Amino acid sequence: MTNDHFWAAWAALPKGYTEGRYDGRRYGATLRASSDGRRRWLYAEELGGTDFVSANVFVLSGGRPVVKPCEMPEEKVAAFVVGFRPDA
Repeated sequence: MTNDHFWAAWAALPKGYTEGRYDGRRYGATLRASSDGRRRWLYAEELGGTDFVSANVFVLSGGRPVVKPCEMPEEKVAAFVVGFRPDA
């Protein structure tokens, strides 16, 4: 999950809470960062449904980021990050 398309989409996610669409459904998504910026946390929940997406991104020494999904496949996190469209 280290392709440029994923990282560009990750960098474009709004910080804090936002609502938007993914796969034809509405989601509320929260992106938070640690005070030192070395850890970011994403949690998104389908509004009115049961689906969710959760992952941490850690920035290792040397600046290399690593994605750690929370109890779900990496592909699910990648698809959400690339496909999520925040409301304008």
